[in-house]
Amino acid sequence: MEEKLVQAPIPRGLQKVLGVEPQRSSRAAAFTEAFLASSLQQPDNQDLKNLLTHKAVILGYTRPKKQRTKRSSKKAKGLTAQQKKALKVFQIRPEHQRYQLFLPLHDLWRQYVRDLCGGLRPSCSPQFVQQKLLKADLHGAIITVVRSKCPSYVGLSGILLQEFKHVFKIITAEDRLKVIPKRNSVFSVEIDGFVSHIFGSRFEQRASERSAKKFKVHGSIDL
Repeated sequence: MEEKLVQAPIPRGLQKVLGVEPQRSSRAAAFTEAFLASSLQQPDNQDLKNLLTHKAVILGYTRPKKQRTKRSSKKAKGLTAQQKKALKVFQIRPEHQRYQLFLPLHDLWRQYVRDLCGGLRPSCSPQFVQQKLLKADLHGAIITVVRSKCPSYVGLSGILLQEFKHVFKIITAEDRLKVIPKRNSVFSVEIDGFVSHIFGSRFEQRASERSAKKFKVHGSIDL
């Protein structure tokens, strides 16, 4: 009760008797600002109005950027056809042209085809095996030329060492390296009693490209 009386404003009747004039809010604010400006020592660059209003100052912060190492945009380029020819990359040395030397490769190919077909059983469909062989890697397979426009190629048989887009390169049982064109030739491949025929004219592509190609089930081949 006493605190309210102390804080109560002076009645208007007593203001004239006491000689007290009511102060407006603007005059009080100006007096307070002038008093603080004269009594407080502040740096010259500090704004007194911002200090009195207690405004929060948000400082901008940016994280330092990490220096990224520049990666080379150039991809490693392979050898050109001329460089491969000069280095003789695809040539098989005469001392390596032996049929017995590549028999382990043929055994690996047979196991590879068995795994590819999920096991070759007598109950397997020949069409199923044929479709698997069309997209399989034939390196290591024993292929035989059954038909060809060139009579000298008919009957040749050997382990396939290299397959190019247009030719097969095989090693015969007589240790002879033969290059047979795919075009106008029919080849046979035998594994575990299943014999599949390959029409070379429809096989003129690289082994890596053949795995993604869709072959037609029916068709006619002209020799």
